[in-house]
Amino acid sequence: MRSKMVFMGTAELACASLLALAAAPQFQVLVVVTQPDRPKGRALQLQPSPVKQAALRLGLPVLQPERARDTAFLQELRRLNPDLIVVVAYGQLLPSAILALPPLGSFNLHASLLPKYRGAAPIQWAILNDEPETGVTIMRMAEKLDTGDILAQRATAITPDDTAATLHERLARIGAELLVGTLENVVNKNITARPQIEAQASSARKITREDGRLDWSQPARSLWNRLRAFTPWPGAFTSLPGGAKPRTIKIWRASVEEGCAGAPGAVLQADKSGILVACGTGGALRIHELQLEGARRLPAAQFLIGHPLHPGDRLV
Repeated sequence: MRSKMVFMGTAELACASLLALAAAPQFQVLVVVTQPDRPKGRALQLQPSPVKQAALRLGLPVLQPERARDTAFLQELRRLNPDLIVVVAYGQLLPSAILALPPLGSFNLHASLLPKYRGAAPIQWAILNDEPETGVTIMRMAEKLDTGDILAQRATAITPDDTAATLHERLARIGAELLVGTLENVVNKNITARPQIEAQASSARKITREDGRLDWSQPARSLWNRLRAFTPWPGAFTSLPGGAKPRTIKIWRASVEEGCAGAPGAVLQADKSGILVACGTGGALRIHELQLEGARRLPAAQFLIGHPLHPGDRLV
């Protein structure tokens, strides 16, 4: 007999989990709950969430309440009578009335090794803070954000080549696999939860565009981590003075080069090997790929053909 579930998710991170659960013969996804379509792009046309798009491809019914606390939505969940509720990157806190509704419980997949990095942007903050590893956690949900008892965790190393985009993709795959096995253990009553250690908790607040601005007085490795953490959004960016107003440059790829020194933000070298920019300590950042606002993304060598830089120029 298949266990009936309601799946709640919005962001791309949740799509792999939805696909895995929909394909698992031991589960039946009754309905997919996601955020309402939102205006996007220059034309501000309404766009469905990644999870809604995935659900429609699977032929699953979709609910899009404006607020999870809406009375009509709660009544619909009661009518569906799910055995469990599964939440992955949904984007709203759920009230206790929903969490307590399914007899087997409500469960959440979070992209960190809780209690580290509770909150909206755990992947970005793990890279920014130079963590050697991160992972995923499956927990029994509590009303307070990301505080529920832990059922399962799986770790993965953060490599030098990782950005938020690559780590996001890997954690989505790892989480989907872990989620199916963990929920099967829940159904079979073959799992024990453990409480989070509150003293070890840290937060991962929502990212803003300004978080991507590079402060060249910081250490080179810190700036490299910032670039990786905020690729693709909001992107690591700096400004090139000159003309009527400073021009914004988005940096896509760079590496740390030790043994270099100069005034923070000063261009030390600009040639086919890249654009070497002095940092506060720990050497310099060699920029390999960048993009001037309004233009396309280019390797440094091609960028310099149309936008020459010279030693002594300053990025701010």
